[in-house]
Amino acid sequence: MSEKISVRGVNIDNITIDEAESIIADFALSKSFHAVFTPNAEIVQLCVEDDSIKDIINSADLVIPDGAGVVLASKILGKPLKAKLPGVDLGERAIKLSQKNGYGVYFLGGKPGVAELAAEKLRERYPAFNLLGTHDGYFAKSGKESDNVIDEINKLSPDILFVCFGVPAQEKWIYENKEKLKNIGLIMGLGGSLDSYAGTVKRAPEIYIKLNLEWFYRLIKEPKRIKRMMKLPKFIFGTILQKITGKAD
Repeated sequence: MSEKISVRGVNIDNITIDEAESIIADFALSKSFHAVFTPNAEIVQLCVEDDSIKDIINSADLVIPDGAGVVLASKILGKPLKAKLPGVDLGERAIKLSQKNGYGVYFLGGKPGVAELAAEKLRERYPAFNLLGTHDGYFAKSGKESDNVIDEINKLSPDILFVCFGVPAQEKWIYENKEKLKNIGLIMGLGGSLDSYAGTVKRAPEIYIKLNLEWFYRLIKEPKRIKRMMKLPKFIFGTILQKITGKAD
């Protein structure tokens, strides 16, 4: 098992993307429930403010730092993480594993048509990846509608399930249905990854990624995100305060 580093009470796995790929390959083979969550600074701040979300995130078998803010916080706290691991990149590693090893994949989430478009775009790079089915994210996340979706997934018995509802809806749904989701080794909460693969939401250019300014690019493209972005300075200042006072959240 990898080392866990607590960042504001969220237990993050201290691994590289290659190490993460090896772990998810084992999960996919296992045919027993393994959840992967990908919190960024905004989500960790949400966990600071809501213990129930923090408990769900910490219940995952693999928790990776999706964003430079989490890595910066780990450095401030004196326990630096090896690297940021964007969920969208780890998701693509799972697609590569599907192509290489034949793992069955199911895409759940996004607007109608997005999952299918994501599959079409991914097949341009990974023509042999094994997509078993898709379903959009527009259904009631509890009750009969949700159970019907789970039944459909279970019938296809994928090795890898992408769940892309956004945070915290996807994590709650995965956690609440872990007993119902049968024989699926790897379940990944991947937010807007299907939109990224489909090209309906453009990822930041490489220069922004290298400079850890993906958040700024998203803000330029979607100014309405400003309210959400205000959690970022709150998160960093809270981390500095924790370092100074020595008090955990």
